[in-house]
Amino acid sequence: MFETIDDLDDQQRLLMRIDVNAPVDDGEVQDNRRFVRHAETISELLANDHAIALMAHQGRPGRDTFVTLEQHADILADHVGESVEYVPSTYGEEALDAIDDLESGDVILLENVRMTDEELADLTPEEHGETEFVQTLAPEFDAYVNDGYSVAHRAHTSIVGFPQVMDSYAGRVMADEYEYNTSVERREFDGKVTMVLGGTKAEDVIAAMEHLDEKVDQFLLGGIVGHLFQRANGYEIGRDTPEGPGGLYDDNWEANEETIREVIDEYGDRISLPVDVAREDENGERVTDRMESLQGGPDEYMDIGEATIDAYRPHVEESEAVLVKGALGVFEIEEFSYGTRGVLQAVADTDCFSVVGGGDTSRSVEMYDIGTEHFNHLSIAGGAYLKALTGEPLAAIEALEK
Repeated sequence: MFETIDDLDDQQRLLMRIDVNAPVDDGEVQDNRRFVRHAETISELLANDHAIALMAHQGRPGRDTFVTLEQHADILADHVGESVEYVPSTYGEEALDAIDDLESGDVILLENVRMTDEELADLTPEEHGETEFVQTLAPEFDAYVNDGYSVAHRAHTSIVGFPQVMDSYAGRVMADEYEYNTSVERREFDGKVTMVLGGTKAEDVIAAMEHLDEKVDQFLLGGIVGHLFQRANGYEIGRDTPEGPGGLYDDNWEANEETIREVIDEYGDRISLPVDVAREDENGERVTDRMESLQGGPDEYMDIGEATIDAYRPHVEESEAVLVKGALGVFEIEEFSYGTRGVLQAVADTDCFSVVGGGDTSRSVEMYDIGTEHFNHLSIAGGAYLKALTGEPLAAIEALEK
């Protein structure tokens, strides 16, 4: 197991990795739950008189979201309630000068780590530890803290390089996310365990089902994945169109048809599938079709239907634990949020252990005022959350443990 910030002595100079990668709208960085969560860790460390230099990334080279972290510093400062100085350098002379001036209670945010040549280099963790990036910054600090669980699956320099050469600790977000996102696998439950699986990638859902086979009693499927499983049962649902996003149905089906059929045969009635689905009619209204009435058609079904919600709700209500991965429909559009909202509301109304994650799915809890207090954990992680569910190792966790 790794050490956490509870194991730190006070008044340390800390180099800390966070993940505040955010949507960018017309050049403006959008605030989100990641800023809030990391601000809580930063505030806790400041209360113990630490001096903190933050590292983070934004976007990828070549994309519109690949911008500096100047706006991120202002957003963080609002949440922390203290000044966060933006430094337009990651490990150059300007960065070193700012680090040299750090005193207890100070926070600085170094420039986007993906603006360095080494961050995304294809290297082993040991080789990352030997880079100029790591060798330049490491001697300036007493310890390294990784609070970025949502990037824990990435073996990048700022994530796996510093633990090779420094005393390293998990921040509060890292420790809490790891605890809850692996909880269903590690905990013992006396009653029924239900897993809600949505999204677009059949291979991800199948991997989660297989890994948690002995822990989960019932799987409730929705989204594109639910449609693909119903294809295996002979229903004509979903086809890609030239103007739509390619491969959601046909490529996905071609790659996973055989495995989907095998999973249905193996798990039988432990898998619950949509009995109806919702689409938009020519007047822009929500219309629900029973599965047996479908006649093929394009990629147009955007949610599970009301009968499916009613069928899924009892499974949730009789469960001791419910784990949610992925949305059951296009919840960003209110008319097609019924499925995701309905199941999450059932979880909120049930006295069960609950974890919600997978991309933006947990965001729907706040978006539709379901009540964050009704859930044990709302994960801010996407890829790392999925890897935890499927049992794949996380590079950052391995580095911290080492």
